Amino acid sequence: MNNLHRLTIHESHALLKEKKISSVELTRAVLKHLEPIDSKIHACMRITSEQAMASAAAADRAIAEGNCNPLTGVPAIIKDNMCTRGITTTCSSKMLEHFVPPYDAHVIEKLNSVNAVMVGKANMDEFAMGSSTENSAFFTTRNPWKPDCVPGGSSGGSAAAVSADACIYALGSDTGGSIRQPAGFCGVVGLKPTYGRVSRYGLVAFASSLDQIGPLAKDVTDAALIMNVIAGHDRRDSTTVPLEVPDYSRALKSNIKGLRVGVPREYLVEGMQPAVRKSIDDAVKKLEELGAKVDWDVSLPNTRFGLAAYYILAPSEASANLARYDGVKYGYSYRETTSMWESMERTKQHGFGAEVKRRIMLGTYALSAGYYDAYYLKAQKVRTLIKRDFDRAFEKYDVLVTPTSPTVAFKIGEKADDPVQMYLSDVCTLPINIAGVPAISIPAGFVDGLPVGLQFIGKHFSEETLLRTAYTFEQATPWHNQKPAIM
Repeated sequence: MNNLHRLTIHESHALLKEKKISSVELTRAVLKHLEPIDSKIHACMRITSEQAMASAAAADRAIAEGNCNPLTGVPAIIKDNMCTRGITTTCSSKMLEHFVPPYDAHVIEKLNSVNAVMVGKANMDEFAMGSSTENSAFFTTRNPWKPDCVPGGSSGGSAAAVSADACIYALGSDTGGSIRQPAGFCGVVGLKPTYGRVSRYGLVAFASSLDQIGPLAKDVTDAALIMNVIAGHDRRDSTTVPLEVPDYSRALKSNIKGLRVGVPREYLVEGMQPAVRKSIDDAVKKLEELGAKVDWDVSLPNTRFGLAAYYILAPSEASANLARYDGVKYGYSYRETTSMWESMERTKQHGFGAEVKRRIMLGTYALSAGYYDAYYLKAQKVRTLIKRDFDRAFEKYDVLVTPTSPTVAFKIGEKADDPVQMYLSDVCTLPINIAGVPAISIPAGFVDGLPVGLQFIGKHFSEETLLRTAYTFEQATPWHNQKPAIM
C-alpha cells in the first residue's frame, strides 16, 4: 500500500488488526518518509530507526497473539523531555546533550505496555521554555506549511512532525500552551489534559504545578485513543488523581445540541489578527448551526493578570527545578577549573541558553528575601482568582471557546529579540494551566496559507465533553483534512 505514513491511528489500527499490513511495513514506510522530510523541517532531535524496527517486530508478534490495542504497532515521536531508557533525552539543551536516562517515563511505560513504536525524539524549546522552538540549543524546527515560519513551541518538533506526516502521532508537554499553541500553528489537534490526569513521572520538570503531558494528533479520534492509554493514576506522581479513566473514544459523537458554549471577551485580545478573529467568529457561528447555545459575551475578568502571574509562577518553579544541574550528578560539567564553586557557576553559564537563564533569574528574583510577598505570593493569589473565574463560568457553560493564539505562525527570527512579544503568543493558553483545567486546540481555518487554531476549554476532568465538542466541529468542517505542500 502507498502513503502509509499518511494514515491516522484509527486507520492504521484497522489495517493492522485485519492483518492487511504489518507494523514492520508501517514503520518502514514512516521512516522512509521521515528521514527526507526531517531534513526540511528539522522536527527530530534524533531518529531511532533501529529501536523502532525492533519494536515493530515485537508489535507484530503481539498482534499475531491477539493483542492489538489501537496504539499497538503505530509509530510515534516523543518530545525530548520525556525520559526514554537507553536513548538520549536532551530537553534540546547542551546541559543534557549526552544524558541517557536509566528508566522510562510513565507515559513511555504505558506506550510500551501496548507495543507502541517510537521512531524519534522531537526537538523543542530548551527545557520547554519558549513559544517557537527557536530556543533549542541545536536547531530551529520549521513549520511544514511555510518553512520560513516557526512551528510554535515548546512542543514545536512534535507538532511539525504530526503535521508533516513524519509520524502517526506524537506526545508533547504543556506548561503554558506548549501543546496547544504549536498544534494551532501547525494545523493539528493538541490536547492539554486536566492537571493530574496524566503522570509527570519521568517528564523533565520545568514548572511542576503547571506541566502536563498530552497528545498531538491528526484528528480528534486519535487524541482520544492516545488518552485512553496514557491517562490514569501513578503512585510515583502524587499529583495524579486516582479517578477511573473513561473510554474517551465513546465520547466521539457528532452531537452538541443544547451544549452551553461561552465566548470570553478577554481572550479576543487587542492586537489579534483581524483574519484570525474572523476565523474564530465563523467557527463559533458553526457551533451555533450545529445546535450549541452560544453566549458571545462572557467575562473572565482576572484573565488580564494571567500573563504577569504566569511569568512569576513558572520561572520561580523553574529556578528551583533547574538548580539540580550543578555539573556534579549528571549532565554537562565545566571541568577547566580547580574551584568547585567556579565549576558550578561555569556549568550553568555554558550549559543553559539565554532564555533558560532569563527565566532562572526572573524566578530567583521573585523568590528572594524581600520580594517573595510582593511577587510570588501575590501571583499565587492571582492564580486563585483566575481559577475562581473558571469555576464560576463552568456553573453556566459546558465549554468555553477562544482562539488558541491571537496570530498565525510568525516568521523565524521575527520575535527572537523581543521576549515580551514572544510571551504574548501564549496569552490565550496560559490561564488554562494556571487553573489546571483541560483544553484542546483544533484546526479552524487558514490565514495567508497558515493554520488557525480554535481552543475549547472545559472544567476539571471534562475531557469527554471537550472531545465530543471538538469531534462534532471537526466532522462538520474541512480543515483537518488539509495537508501542507511540503508533503
